[in-house]
Amino acid sequence: MACVAVTWARPESTYTDKWDNINVDGILESNRLLKGYVDCLLGKGRCTPDGKALKETLPDALEHECVKCTGKQRSGADKVIRHLVNKRPDLWKELAVKYDPDNIYQARYKDKIDAVKGSA
Repeated sequence: MACVAVTWARPESTYTDKWDNINVDGILESNRLLKGYVDCLLGKGRCTPDGKALKETLPDALEHECVKCTGKQRSGADKVIRHLVNKRPDLWKELAVKYDPDNIYQARYKDKIDAVKGSA
């Protein structure tokens, strides 16, 4: 029984690390690439394989505070949030409407979002 309890208590495995080495800075610096990812997430455009994986993973990551994210994924998410909040609030708002229509996550992560405001 102890083994079962330990297994249940242990966090599930992490999301795939297949895309951990993606160039997040390159995507954020390119309006075309960033818009492509956002359009994918919003269902407005085609998705690359990594965009599709992000689209499938994002709701779970939001719901469970990225508990299955790798360190690189957390770091990349922080960088993307900082960029969108400070430099592309229009895209941030569109994504929030799609993925957080009831403002649940905006409220849950308010301190984190406020902390990145003004820090590019």
